[in-house]
Amino acid sequence: MAAQGFKDMIANANAVIDTIAVHDAVSLVGDDNVVFVDVRSAGERAQGTIPGSIHAPRGFLEFIADPQGPMHQAEFASGKKLVVFCASGGRSALASKTLVDMGIKNVANMAGGIAAWAEAGGAIAKG
Repeated sequence: MAAQGFKDMIANANAVIDTIAVHDAVSLVGDDNVVFVDVRSAGERAQGTIPGSIHAPRGFLEFIADPQGPMHQAEFASGKKLVVFCASGGRSALASKTLVDMGIKNVANMAGGIAAWAEAGGAIAKG
C-alpha cells in the first residue's frame, strides 16, 4: 500500500463518512437524540465550544469511545446521533471515520468545524 499524506487520509475519510452541513447542525442544538463531540485539544476547547458538547480529544478517542476503554464516555454507546467537530473539519473527518471503523453507528462530521459554526451564528460557550 502506498503511503498517504494527511490530505489523502482526509479525502478517503470523507468518501465513507456522513457529513452534515453546519446550518443543519445548528438546527440540532437542544435535540435530546444528538450529542456534539469536540475532538479538539483542551486548549482549543477552552477558547470556546458548542454548548453542551462533550470533549473527546482525538488522541484519546478510541479509549473514550470503546465501552471497554479506560476513559469511556457513555454517550458513545447511547445510540444517539454523534455530530463530531474540530476547528475546520479535517480532524473531525478522521475521527468520524475512526468511530465508524469501531462500529459506532449514526456518526456525522460537521463540515467546516467550529469556525463555520461561529460564522453561521451558532452559540459558543467559553471555557
